[in-house]
Amino acid sequence: MRIDDALLKRVMNAHDISSKTKAVDFALREVDRRATLKRLAETNLGLTEKEILSAFDDRYNVIEQRVAETPGASAKATAERKPVTYAKKPRSRR
Repeated sequence: MRIDDALLKRVMNAHDISSKTKAVDFALREVDRRATLKRLAETNLGLTEKEILSAFDDRYNVIEQRVAETPGASAKATAERKPVTYAKKPRSRR
């Protein structure tokens, strides 16, 4: 079997894997996991459209959940917060 040594080293370093065998095993399992997720997505997890639509509570609001899980945040404070801008600020003159 021929394996790109540089690629193998990058995988080992990126995922803190100690041996080539473990890196190959990790890579195979990751490719298999992604193929499984793709198959599930393509088949709607084996659910009908009606089952998918009824799988979520209509009253669930992800934004409210995020605010509730943020320490010290309140819904009002979050709603009043100004949007973040990344424009350059003018330089101060001395």
